[in-house]
Amino acid sequence: MKPILLLIPPALALLTLLRLVWRDIRARNMQIWLGSYIGRKRRPAVAGPTHVMFCFVDHFEPMHGKVDLATQRARVDRWTEGWRALAGRHRDADGRPPQHGFFYPEEEYLPEHLDKLSALCRDGFGEIEVHLHHDNDTEANFRRTIAGFCEVLHRDHGALSRHPQTGQLMFGFIHGNWCLDNSNPDGRWCGLDNELILLRELGCYADFTMPSAPSPTQTHIINSIYYATDDPDRPKSHDTGVRVRVGGEPVGDLLLVQGPIGLNWADRRRGIVPRVENSDIRANYPPTPARVDGWVRTGIHVEGRPEWVFVKIHTHGAPEKDAEVVLGPAVDAMFDHLERHYNDGERYVLHYVNAREVYNIVKAAEAGMTGNPADYRDYVLPPPAASWAGGRGGIGRAS
Repeated sequence: MKPILLLIPPALALLTLLRLVWRDIRARNMQIWLGSYIGRKRRPAVAGPTHVMFCFVDHFEPMHGKVDLATQRARVDRWTEGWRALAGRHRDADGRPPQHGFFYPEEEYLPEHLDKLSALCRDGFGEIEVHLHHDNDTEANFRRTIAGFCEVLHRDHGALSRHPQTGQLMFGFIHGNWCLDNSNPDGRWCGLDNELILLRELGCYADFTMPSAPSPTQTHIINSIYYATDDPDRPKSHDTGVRVRVGGEPVGDLLLVQGPIGLNWADRRRGIVPRVENSDIRANYPPTPARVDGWVRTGIHVEGRPEWVFVKIHTHGAPEKDAEVVLGPAVDAMFDHLERHYNDGERYVLHYVNAREVYNIVKAAEAGMTGNPADYRDYVLPPPAASWAGGRGGIGRAS
């Protein structure tokens, strides 16, 4: 008996294959961003070394799964001990350990958890920022929630810095469930079509939510650092935007810093279908050298400054199964790979940065600054008290 595929007319076989491919694309919402990925521009060649800014942000949720207080405490303790030990084994070109961005959810606030994270940050291992899950929200409630949480983080835990000109508390933001600016098609998990405007007015220096693939909240614009303008009459205004460029000016309402997204051909289902690379570190998607190389190769940068590359990855690090990865051998090996292959001083120079420092270096590039981006870690926003440079101790504290 002949193989069944040989009995199908070639045209029908091709059509069947295309239907299967399209079904797979739709199942992962790739139709949103695949065209942008196919039409992407390569990073221009550079003379001299490429500086790699590596930023690790965390939707840090100790209460995930509605666990009891004992479990929450165990999760936070595991992190404050485990990250100190893991990150303490590594250094970048500036002598800095890996930085972790604890984007802590307002609705999970518990002082004792933030006290422990604050102590870790004061010792040089990261900074605390703002995370929020909300649904069917109102403008008035959103303003109260964010403003109140920022004040508590700053006053009681040494987090967040004030803008040197305005005195306003400034924060980086990650939206819970990826639904920035009411971007979920079913309207759940936000409720505010003018959220970009509200964030700007409340002091958000940049959003770090994207990429969100395979969620339908994923944007059309990918692998970019850009400004988005809010249209309060429609959701998902950050679907498009204006890329930050050397010599440019801020436009619109909010700066967005995206992590790498693309197709991971080194990891293919059934040896054929490439896995979606979405910058996420999870139990079912640990980092590998091939993933690290792909992140760097994506080449996210400010237009006109291609020698400064930004790699922003994310995780949900508090739950046990993901903490096992983020605090374990896979991430330890990830840092080894970064330091071995992207820190030779000739082709690459590695800088471990937090979200605030990413913003500062982006703004420095926009202003036309050149040279070593580490010189601009505090270019606009100074470090908060609970920070490697702002605290009373710390491995990487400024001299």
